[in-house]
Amino acid sequence: MRLTILINGPDPTVNHDYAVLWLDTDQRRWSRESHDGIELPEWGELHDTDGVTSLRAPLGDAAVCTLRGLHVNRRQEISSAHGDATWSCEATHAPMEGQWRLQAVDRQAVRAEHALFAG
Repeated sequence: MRLTILINGPDPTVNHDYAVLWLDTDQRRWSRESHDGIELPEWGELHDTDGVTSLRAPLGDAAVCTLRGLHVNRRQEISSAHGDATWSCEATHAPMEGQWRLQAVDRQAVRAEHALFAG
């Protein structure tokens, strides 16, 4: 299953920074599809612990972004459609806070066109 997630600041009417991510729950990987102002790696690994989904850089141990309230169970049920997000500012390395929102759910088996998610 693939989820499309939008991350933006706490008040998108004032701060227009955003990132759109694809989360592949089968491959346990994510990719950054578009962004402006929220700098995250192009892709990485996905970890889900107690309702907090952490996005890590490839082969990284530390989360580059956390999505609180997002959990997908074994039956592919999604716990929430929105929640709090935290990421690190690339320039200052200061923690930034905002929101994530589920934009789309693709339950079809997806065969990746490029090697990133082809496994």
